[in-house]
Amino acid sequence: MNDRFPPATAPATAHPARVYNVWLGGKDHYPVDQEAAELAAEANPAIVASVRANRAFLGRAVTHLSAAGVRQFLDIGTGIPAADNTHEVAQRAAPDSRIVYVDNDPIVLAHARALLVSSPEGRTDYVQADAREVDAILDEAARTLDLSRPVGLMLVAVLQYIRDEEDPWDLTRRLLERLAPGSFLVLSHPASDIAATEVAESMRIYNERAAEHASATPRTQDRVRAFCEGLDILEPGVVPLTRWRPRPEDTPDDTLPMWCVVARKP
Repeated sequence: MNDRFPPATAPATAHPARVYNVWLGGKDHYPVDQEAAELAAEANPAIVASVRANRAFLGRAVTHLSAAGVRQFLDIGTGIPAADNTHEVAQRAAPDSRIVYVDNDPIVLAHARALLVSSPEGRTDYVQADAREVDAILDEAARTLDLSRPVGLMLVAVLQYIRDEEDPWDLTRRLLERLAPGSFLVLSHPASDIAATEVAESMRIYNERAAEHASATPRTQDRVRAFCEGLDILEPGVVPLTRWRPRPEDTPDDTLPMWCVVARKP
């Protein structure tokens, strides 16, 4: 645990951003996050490779959108800053890019300065909000982004924390509804139909240690595809992380239990 977070302030439940930080080798987490991360990884040894492949997918997707002319990104559930955050990838490709980050973990807020280091030509901003607060997120994002122009909506490894009864498909639709035609959805999601036994056990272990509102639900390829209803799905479709437009030097690994997709709003 990072010394900046004294034991007296340690929470009783794990948080997704901090657990993810453990898997990425970071130091910004509490003992409860460390325990959840380690036990979940024991049950599903592919987790660490998956979260790293997930970061690589984010980078390739942002690079592709930048090449397609997208200069605005709304990154919801951004997590604690790591290497190659969305603004770093986007502004390397196009320095005038604007990025708004959204997360509900106060520790992410503590790191917001790292997320707000923009190129002189571009701009970044941070909104502390839950992914469920669609209208508040979009209203705040509109202070930095021009929602009448295309936006790259980043929902990378976040929708698993919205339970079926909360209708994450409608949440995604409402986010996209206010974005301009030509906007893109970039989405990744834990799979329930790849390494199903290991994923189910790791999710059970994590959910026992997480707050109810942060419990996780893996989903099938078809359920992930449903997030793209009404959108034009880019090739190669809904695929394992390493299959989405890999670089020549990348080695595909279909055993990593996460789906990903990029789709365009017509």
